[in-house]
Amino acid sequence: MMRQLAIMAAGIALGAGLAFAKAPTSGRAGAPAAERAEAREIFEHIVGIESSVGKGNVPAVAQYLAQRFLAGGFPAADVRILPLGETASLVVRYRGDGRGGRPIDLIAHMDVVTANRADWQRDPFRLIEENGYFFGRGTSDVKQEVALLTTTFLELKARGYVPSRDLIIAFSGDEETEQATARDLVTNHRDLVDAEFALNADGGGGVLAEATGKPELFYLQGAEKSSVSYTLTTRNSGGHSSMPRPDNAIYELADALKAVQRLKFPVLWNDWTLGDFKAAGALTPGPLGESMMRFAANPKDEDAAGEISKNPAFVGRLRTTCVATRLLGGHADNALPQSAVATVNCRIFPGTSAGDVRAVLQEAVGADVEVRQAEEAIVSDASPLRPDIVAAVARAVEAADPGARVVPTQAAYATDGAVYRSAGIPTYGCGGVFIMDSEEFAHGLNERIRVGAFYDALIYWSVLIKSVAGG
Repeated sequence: MMRQLAIMAAGIALGAGLAFAKAPTSGRAGAPAAERAEAREIFEHIVGIESSVGKGNVPAVAQYLAQRFLAGGFPAADVRILPLGETASLVVRYRGDGRGGRPIDLIAHMDVVTANRADWQRDPFRLIEENGYFFGRGTSDVKQEVALLTTTFLELKARGYVPSRDLIIAFSGDEETEQATARDLVTNHRDLVDAEFALNADGGGGVLAEATGKPELFYLQGAEKSSVSYTLTTRNSGGHSSMPRPDNAIYELADALKAVQRLKFPVLWNDWTLGDFKAAGALTPGPLGESMMRFAANPKDEDAAGEISKNPAFVGRLRTTCVATRLLGGHADNALPQSAVATVNCRIFPGTSAGDVRAVLQEAVGADVEVRQAEEAIVSDASPLRPDIVAAVARAVEAADPGARVVPTQAAYATDGAVYRSAGIPTYGCGGVFIMDSEEFAHGLNERIRVGAFYDALIYWSVLIKSVAGG
């Protein structure tokens, strides 16, 4: 999960033609002590399992969680572990009374990025509470949400809560690498996870003000750009370096890369990016902020788009982008190169196909350069910006973290949400834990979250689930 740095103040209207009346703050109470203890126990146990790629430990996480669900009263038929290679996914169905329509998915992942113990100040695979923080690999990406969702299901079940529709937890096992378990779920086990929409705990989330530590805003993420790499290859018969000639594979590749550098994909937009620009523009000084506001009001304003494009932090919200990331060429210091290869990584705007991007690259570099897609693409459209989901998230945020405003956004990163959207299940990133941008260490050393933010999210998830599922 990544955080955006552009919007750092409260009092933001939702934008994109949608606004909500902020719910009045009632007497805010934290989760009961027993529920907090249960959440911490689950959190501590799963952080202690080194579930990074190559370790084969994700099934142990799934088995532990499955036992918790079974002990909490969920029927064995509704708790499914689905092995896939060295990893696995876990699906748990919370049965509703059927009055509210189709099910809702709640998704997160059980795997984590690799962590080298020698580099950390503390053991990355032991949950350590220190100075108001929980430290450990996965504490912010995203075992905290796995623990929170598990605890919330167990607590609601214990209280006798009956939702108006089925709720489905779907924890994948390799989001950080292949995303094969999520793809397996939506294709080979569609009956287990088919839903009207999904709430993605691995996207969006709350931001705490740097100066005060108070809840400031909450990103509701409804679209993701897809990362797809392409190889550009030039070939030549080569020869002795003492006899240079104009046709040289490295020079030809250099020309092709300059063409990629000059390439500009068309400006695109959706409700999520327009809402984001409207909110960011109101808080960004100077020409950049003015251009954001103008673009949000009229996305066909070419001058506004041009001004925004000058800023590397924002150009990706306007269009598909492609950039050279790796080079390989030649075979000997004293020989003319027989081939040269460059890797170009593209971040594809929702609604654009990987094949269309390859075609644009091919046209830009010319027929003599081979352009190949290097990997399978997961490209998805934006989810619809639904007022009912916005209102439900706003209600949950207000209950747990009063004062924060909900802002729509499109992510530059990719999660399992893209897999669900590509399979026709609209997905909304809405992870419940608030964090300061300066304290974001996901994938890095000494990963952490605030202890209080973890416990506050128990209230958030309980209110959000009851808001969307009734009962």
